[in-house]
Amino acid sequence: MNEEGKKRILIADDNQDICELVEILLTAEGFEVVQAKNGQEAVDRTDDSIDLIILDVMMPQKSGYKACSEIREKTRVPILFLTAKDQDSDKVMGFSVGGDDYLSKPFSYTELVSRVKSLLRRYYVYQGSAPAEKSNKLVIRDLVLDKDAQNVEIGGEIVTLTDIEYRILELMMDNRKKVFSAQNIYESIWNEPYFYSANNTVMVHIRNLRKKLKDNSQEPQYIKTAWGKGYYVD
Repeated sequence: MNEEGKKRILIADDNQDICELVEILLTAEGFEVVQAKNGQEAVDRTDDSIDLIILDVMMPQKSGYKACSEIREKTRVPILFLTAKDQDSDKVMGFSVGGDDYLSKPFSYTELVSRVKSLLRRYYVYQGSAPAEKSNKLVIRDLVLDKDAQNVEIGGEIVTLTDIEYRILELMMDNRKKVFSAQNIYESIWNEPYFYSANNTVMVHIRNLRKKLKDNSQEPQYIKTAWGKGYYVD
């Protein structure tokens, strides 16, 4: 990842015309672009030099969903899905495997550039945020969130989270026992106005967090539900 200088973006789509178009658009905005023609190549070309990844959902050899899941084992950089599918269930699937945002085809050129810049800005502002004055370790029983190392442990074992999942957990652990509505969480983490479908987005990320924390949704030990109000940790 490049803290300074040109940001490097990986675009994966089996449609060469789309790859070329995206490269032209992003290069004009000062980005460096790397292309991949399928999901497997996207996984293979993901390394520490990549700052953001754009994935088509429907690709040969390996779908964008599968590629995203494998990429998340290597990096937490933002992932933007390009998809011809516009059903909420497809968007939920994208979020559930670690995607950060989605853009439906055909897409507006200005919207693509705007989404890319927004994702990068959120990611690097967060990554580069100054250390807090208070303790940089948040602890709830055997659950530990280390702000300096930017990792999460349960019982001494590292739990791999996406950037969005980590930030949601940090928000709630920083404000233990405070109830956050889906709107509170969405506007705090995505830094965008809340809209109806965003509720599903938040629910999917909470579900993924619980799964990774081995937190039974029926009797949660960490992320609890205040019915009709939202979520809190305790």
